[in-house]
Amino acid sequence: MTAVKRQVTIGIIFALACLLLFSLVFFFAFPPAGWSMLWKQQIWHLPFVFIVPILALFFGAFVGLMSGLYWRQVFITLDDTLEKVEQGKTLALSEDHRSGRSCEVQNILRHAEKISMQMGKLTQLTQKTANETAEIEEKAIQKIVSEERNRLARELHDSVSQQLFAASMLMSTINELRPVSDDMESRQLKLVEQTIHQSQLEMRALFLHLRPVQLHGKALKQGMEELLLELKQKVPMNINATIEPVHLERGIEDQLFRILQESVSNTLRHAKAQNLDVLLIKREAFVILRVTDDGVGFQPQSAKPGAYGLQNMKERTAQIGGQIKLVSVPDKGTSLEIKVPILEGDENHD
Repeated sequence: MTAVKRQVTIGIIFALACLLLFSLVFFFAFPPAGWSMLWKQQIWHLPFVFIVPILALFFGAFVGLMSGLYWRQVFITLDDTLEKVEQGKTLALSEDHRSGRSCEVQNILRHAEKISMQMGKLTQLTQKTANETAEIEEKAIQKIVSEERNRLARELHDSVSQQLFAASMLMSTINELRPVSDDMESRQLKLVEQTIHQSQLEMRALFLHLRPVQLHGKALKQGMEELLLELKQKVPMNINATIEPVHLERGIEDQLFRILQESVSNTLRHAKAQNLDVLLIKREAFVILRVTDDGVGFQPQSAKPGAYGLQNMKERTAQIGGQIKLVSVPDKGTSLEIKVPILEGDENHD
């Protein structure tokens, strides 16, 4: 039964009960001269004994209807309010919204508003906790990955890298002791030596990925110089560097440093270059990083996606709002240029 029907029924029953009570009290206090007057006296062509109960019924039904409509509106308001609280919406009930309500209803709305505010605070706290937990988990995963990469790099260096070095020395000794000849066996031995040499370059490039040099609070110039110095000590390649002291935001410096690592790694693995030139300069409102080699080159249009790590470098360049330009000519070499605009905040920092 709805609130309106319930209130109408209650109003009718209450009106009839009051009519019966008052009628009994009246008739006992003032007994009529004759009971036939109740039938003879007519109103609107109906006996008095019928018209009074009918009027009481209509009056009770009207009062019950008004009361039912009022409570129906109250229940709708409470239902809407609780639904908003259930959905996690923050309530901000105005005085106009509370006006015209009974004290009990106003108290219920006030408590619902407090519950809504508390749930909002709990939701914010839960989201903050989830974000912090995700950050902690991400840092823990990064730490585990870094430790595992370092372990793999140490094992490769202590086993495979040493064996490749020994094999390279043996093949070099064999080729030097053999008489100069252009027969098939000599060509095959030289090819084996070149393959071992290329494997060593691949291994050193792999070390750059597994255990890359980190900036760790160093300036970009210092980090790049240390990386290139380490390469000069391990790679038989002529490395020339022109690096100006450029100071940028830490995130931009880190991305430029990673791009340099990726480019050098690709040069070691694929270019077969004898010379490598690295340039870092600041011109007007731009920082320019250029890496050039005299290797075998390639056709950028026909290169497989990600074959030279280009996709990774493009994504890093896009993250710092820079532009990437790649020029490569087969058997002539490759030139990679990253151009990053310096914003006003970076210029003040510089």
